[in-house]
This record gives sequence, structure tokens and C-alpha cells, in this order.
Amino acid sequence: MNVNLLNFTPEPEKTIVLAAKLCYSDSNIGELENKVKGLSYDKFLGKILNMGHLSVLEHASFTFGIEGISRATSHQLVRHRLASYSQQSQRYVKFGKEFEYVMPETIASNADAKKDFVKTIKSIQSAYKKLVDIGIPAEDARYVLPNAAATKIIVTMNARELLHFFHLRCCERAQWEIRDMAARMLKLARQKSPIIFSKAGPGCVSKGRCTEGEMTCGRPDEIREKFRKL
Repeated sequence: MNVNLLNFTPEPEKTIVLAAKLCYSDSNIGELENKVKGLSYDKFLGKILNMGHLSVLEHASFTFGIEGISRATSHQLVRHRLASYSQQSQRYVKFGKEFEYVMPETIASNADAKKDFVKTIKSIQSAYKKLVDIGIPAEDARYVLPNAAATKIIVTMNARELLHFFHLRCCERAQWEIRDMAARMLKLARQKSPIIFSKAGPGCVSKGRCTEGEMTCGRPDEIREKFRKL
């Protein structure tokens, strides 16, 4: 898996502060820019976040390039509807003799399971190639491709949606692959916007308590430490 931050709103926290200040000020935007100079973003944004005034976070967006995730994970990802996606097409892109795939660690660590998994993948690769070779359009040959097939996708989310995404997908209850991807995205976003994403993560991090009820992993201190060091 490879996750890169391709683009983001310049000075995202300044943009959010300006938007929030505008809501409570009769100053024009030029005057507001002067007023926020020297302002403690940490204190002000902390107040805004505690108030629940989250709409202003939508003015900052982040674009990620993600490679080497499975179709199983990309299907979960695009369920987050307040985002923009551009994904490599299996309809227009023909794969060669072998397509890239993702193998779960539970399978990779079991010799018998790994053997069966690889055998199945090779059979699918062979079937796909034969279909394409006899003239079956890629858009139809792709019907044999598995959820394990790797994909590439570009994702854009605003800061508000990212906080929601991290709350759900960084949790130990999330599927392992999307959890790994989400943690990598959070690390990159935090580098550019350390205040907004300082407490981002699963409920035990962002809310200070586990929000999963009986489904808790039971390791809140360990998880908090993990995201503190992210």
C-alpha cells in the first residue's frame, strides 16, 4: 500500500480560522486577515471544535493518492459519500498476464491457506488473460476478477469529513486494510494541519472514551498511545 498527500488547501488552519471569525464579526475580509495575524490558532480552533461549529472545517480539503489497496477496501472507502473519487477503471484498463493483488495476513501466515489462495489467484489470472486474448472486452473479462485485485484511487475530502472518516476507520473494529490506510492518511493530514487533527482518530482518541459499547476492543490506552505517536 502506498498513500501520498497530493494536494491540500494552503494554510488550512488559517482558512478555517478566517471562516469562523467571519461568522461572528462585522469586519470585512481584509480586516479579518489582519486580525488573525498573531492569533493563537490552537486556542481559537480548540474553542470552535468544542462548540461543535464544524461547518467551517469544510473550507479546507485534502487530496490523497492511494495505490495498492484491494477492491474490497475501495468498495468500503467509496461508501463515504461526502468525498470525491477517481479510480483506476477495470473497464478501460487491461491487465497483463498477472494483476496485482492483496493477500490478508491471516492467509499469508497460514501455509495451507496461502497455497490455496495463490492457486486460486493464478487460476483467475489465467482465465482473465484467456478471455482478453480471444477478444472478450476488458469490461466483460473483469467479471472474473476478485475482491483481492489491487486498485489505485485519488480521494479528496474536506477536514470535517476526514475527522468523521478517521473516527470510523481508525477504530480497531474497522477492517484491517482500510484501518491501515486511514492511519496513513491521518499521519499525512496531521503534518499539514496539526491542530485540527491533533485528536483525530477512533472514539477513544477523539472523544476520550470508546464509542463502540459492547464491541469495544478493550485496549483504549494502547490505542491512544498508538495515535499519539502516529
